Formats: sequence, C-alpha cells, structure tokens
Amino acid sequence: MSETLDWTRGGTALHCQQCPSCHHLWYFERDFCPACGHTEPTTRQASGGGVVHATTLVHRAPSDEFRAIVPYQMVLVDMAEGFRVMGHAQPGVAIGDAVHCEVRQIAGRAVPYFLKDDHVA
Repeated sequence: MSETLDWTRGGTALHCQQCPSCHHLWYFERDFCPACGHTEPTTRQASGGGVVHATTLVHRAPSDEFRAIVPYQMVLVDMAEGFRVMGHAQPGVAIGDAVHCEVRQIAGRAVPYFLKDDHVA
C-alpha cells in the first residue's frame, strides 16, 4: 500500500484496488474483490488525473455546513486508472475537461476537489 493514506481514512490521496485473480478494478477500499470475492486485493495510490464525465451545480445542500457554501459544483470524474469518483470542483469545470484531484477541507470535511489541469500548480 502507498505511504499516503486514502482521503476516506484521513489522508490526502485517492486509492484504488485491483484483484490479482480477475483483474477487476474498483474505488473505495474493501477486503475482497466485489467481482469474484478474492480476499487479497492490491491497493495503490491513484495518479489523481482524470476527465469530467458529468457535472451539476448544487443549490440545495444536505446539511447546514454545506448550505453555507451553496452554490457549489459537484462532478463525476473518470480517473486515468479506470474507476469513476465523485467530488467537488472548481467553478466552471465542464464535461470533457481534464482535471486533477487534491483533497481539501470543505465545510469541515476532507473531500476530493477537482481542478482543471491548466490550474494545477
């Protein structure tokens, strides 16, 4: 496993897993392959790069913390490794844009945040 923890476990990276038996790839860490049940998946840090598949502008937030920041943009991104992830995005990101993920604190929570590749430092 990578030295940088996945954002869902307090880290600053996106991780994916792959089954050494059937080669299925997925996002969100599990102890088994969701395709074949193999119990020893490999975990690796994703590159963070991808392409926007879908986007929406949120006007009705799910909690008081997120209501304070509406409107905000959410995206589905097809990551370079082959899995899809949802996250927040900089304003103006559009379908088909090349993006890169960083983990940011938004409304008091660590979340994936996507920037257009031309805005990555």
